[in-house]
Amino acid sequence: MTPHRALLLAIAMALAIPAAALAQPMPGVCGLPARAARPADAQPTYLPIPSWRERATLLERELAARQGARAGMLFLGDSIVEGWYQVVFDLFYAQRGAINLGIGGDTTQGLLWRLARTPLNTLRPRLVVVLIGTNNLWPSKAPEDVAYGIGEVISQIRQRSPDSRILLLGLMPRGPGPEHPLRQLQQKVNTLIARCADGVSVFYADPGALLLDAQGRLPAQIAQDFLHPSWVGYGILSGALEPTIRRLLPPAAN
Repeated sequence: MTPHRALLLAIAMALAIPAAALAQPMPGVCGLPARAARPADAQPTYLPIPSWRERATLLERELAARQGARAGMLFLGDSIVEGWYQVVFDLFYAQRGAINLGIGGDTTQGLLWRLARTPLNTLRPRLVVVLIGTNNLWPSKAPEDVAYGIGEVISQIRQRSPDSRILLLGLMPRGPGPEHPLRQLQQKVNTLIARCADGVSVFYADPGALLLDAQGRLPAQIAQDFLHPSWVGYGILSGALEPTIRRLLPPAAN
């Protein structure tokens, strides 16, 4: 076989891998039924975003430098997690040994790729807070696909760190008002992923609802771009989560 032909064959095989992976059956997660084919949202993917790849590499190095030190808390997610105002994050979580593993632009499939490379067995976090999925949304998206991706994230954490408790957060409100199509899709996804909670190892909270006014609108002072919280928004979110986190973490971790 000539080198040119070998290269073409290698490229063809590489391109065929995602299609084959998507054809794999998907067991039921979070109360959702089993599926004949695994949606892309539940398939680990190395995202083609330079900033995502750069931060993923940085986080891997930082975790490796811990040399097996245990973490009290892990925050996993996208830009909403990464952008948690440092002053607010430190006020609520620094004394609990929290590590922020958020990456802007992350998706369920990107987080699944990262989880396979996160040393959960040595970190042994007491509590893992998960907020992921908003970057999987678009108006024509099936909410079940996003929910399956989030459910697979929860399943992988449970398998790789069975002693950790997981606090799954509902997707944050999107758009200025309740009529926005992504807001409606976000709410459908939240209804589905709430089933992930078993009240023993996995718990669910929807603090994003507290960012809205009485008419269901998202004020600009809470989220100027109608998605990412301001420092005021992060204060509201952290305060809303505090009773649940105190209940889930043992006293020694506080």
